[in-house]
Amino acid sequence: MGYLYLAVAIVSEVIATVALRATEGFTRPLPSLAVLVGYALSFYMLSLVLRTISVSVAYAVWSGVGMVLVTIAAAWLYQQYPSAQLIFGLALIIIGVVIVNLAPGARIH
Repeated sequence: MGYLYLAVAIVSEVIATVALRATEGFTRPLPSLAVLVGYALSFYMLSLVLRTISVSVAYAVWSGVGMVLVTIAAAWLYQQYPSAQLIFGLALIIIGVVIVNLAPGARIH
């Protein structure tokens, strides 16, 4: 269940981060609510993840995959297209996340 919870934590964090732009400084109620609920859900789910996945692995996956998904969402929703250098950097992060997941002790039993 750890990785399912982690997926929910990542998706809710991405939704909150992408909605942050739409809050216009927290002056718009609905996007502001989405941000607050999204971050709260993300951190709650992340706390459940830490029962079965080590902190270092969970945080690496959460932040790495989150960055990639936010970049994709920003391109799709806001036409903020990543440069080749940014894409290369994100690829390196994903490679690092995979390596971290393969390390001994990644899961807590």
